[in-house]
Amino acid sequence: MKTIQLTPRQIGLRRILDQAKHENVLVRSPDGREFIVAELDDFDREIQLARQNAELMAFLDARGRKRASIGIAELRKELGLKKR
Repeated sequence: MKTIQLTPRQIGLRRILDQAKHENVLVRSPDGREFIVAELDDFDREIQLARQNAELMAFLDARGRKRASIGIAELRKELGLKKR
């Protein structure tokens, strides 16, 4: 990540965006606050939108609480099958 220290004269936004095309840029304002300028690709945007989807997040949370696998006896019971 590249760091750019802003001065009272400040660096042009176009220059910062040009640099952010190649690597993430940390911008530090004269008062010490820091900001990150990063190019977002389609996957990053897709993740951001998915996280804002409350119904999808609830589904994933519920699915994550389920057991990863079940035993053969439990599967037979769920399917209504008899033991051989």
